[in-house]
Amino acid sequence: MAAERVIVFARTPVAGQVKTRLAAGVGAARALAVYEALLSHTCGAVRRAGFDARVHLAGDIPERDLWSEAGFTRRPQQGADLGERMHEAFRTAFAEGVRKAVIIGTDCPGLGPAVLHEAFRRLDEAEAVVGPAEDGGYVLLGLTSPVRAIFENKVWSSDTVLADTLSDFARLGMGVAQLEPLRDVDTAADLRHLEAEFPWIRV
Repeated sequence: MAAERVIVFARTPVAGQVKTRLAAGVGAARALAVYEALLSHTCGAVRRAGFDARVHLAGDIPERDLWSEAGFTRRPQQGADLGERMHEAFRTAFAEGVRKAVIIGTDCPGLGPAVLHEAFRRLDEAEAVVGPAEDGGYVLLGLTSPVRAIFENKVWSSDTVLADTLSDFARLGMGVAQLEPLRDVDTAADLRHLEAEFPWIRV
């Protein structure tokens, strides 16, 4: 078993069920196309980074998709809310012998192999690492042990998630490293802001 693991949280791409805030501004069809482009980017970034990885999917797991075609192990997300599902993914990773685990989503075009390598490097010097999102959440979270408390009592998809998580780390006396902030694609404004830098999301 590899000592380091990337945990990818993703959704099966279905129109009307992904990127709903983006769809409100650009329509369901374009939102789906953007999400599929982001999935492809994330899949490629994780492959190029070279770490052991598991993809945890929300929704039905199709017989074949880009993850299976790329050789990744897929698992269903398990838990009542996002926090519980993330904690369960970390708990499973560490129970399987992983020493450092980093979880990412599939909404950040700036999250590439270099960011993943930096995150694992920072876990050599801290108990946790966070990649802040510009909207007040985070695009990456890394741990050296499972910590349920940091996934509890959060208003997910809000601008308080990062601050509340950092407060939890402080309360628990855990050292946490922070990476440079990145921007997710959640809304039409995000898409307009990022498509000049990342023209492949201009679909």
